[in-house]
Amino acid sequence: MNKGISILDLILRTIAAAGTFGSAIAMATTNETLTVFPQFTQVRAEYDDHPSFKFFVIANSIVCGYLAISVPLSIFHIIRTAAKKSRILLLVFDLVMLTLVTAGASSATAIVYLAHKGNTSANWFAFCQLFDSFCERISGSLIGSFAAAVTLMLVIVTSAVALSRS
Repeated sequence: MNKGISILDLILRTIAAAGTFGSAIAMATTNETLTVFPQFTQVRAEYDDHPSFKFFVIANSIVCGYLAISVPLSIFHIIRTAAKKSRILLLVFDLVMLTLVTAGASSATAIVYLAHKGNTSANWFAFCQLFDSFCERISGSLIGSFAAAVTLMLVIVTSAVALSRS
C-alpha cells in the first residue's frame, strides 16, 4: 500500500512542478504593446511593471525548483517505503512551498482582479479592456499556479497518509 502511495506522491509532485513551471514561464513572457494614437504613442504592458507579478514568478520558480529537487527523494520513497525521517522532512518543506505558491498566486490575483474590474473609488480603470491578450495570459498563469497549489495539498495528504501507515 505504501508503494502505491509513494508512486502517487511522485506523480503529484511532477504535476505540481509542471504547473508552477508553466505558470512562471507564462507570466514572465507576457507583454503586449498597444498604439494609442497611430504613429505617436505606444503603450506597453509587461509583467515586471507590477511587483506582485514579479513575486509570483519568483515564488513559482522557487517552488518548481524545490519540486524538481524533491523528485529523487520521492523515488527513494518508492524503493524504501519505510523511510520516516525523509518523509517528515519533505512534509515540512511541502507545507512551506504550499504557503509560498499560495502567497504568490494570491498577490497576483489581487492585481489581476483590478486589471479586469478596476476600482472607481480609487480611479483605477480596468486596463484589460485595452490589453486583452495580456490579461488572458496572466489569468491563465494564475489558473496553473492555483492548480499546482491544490496538487501540493494532495501531496501533503498523501505524505501524511504514508507516514501514518509506516
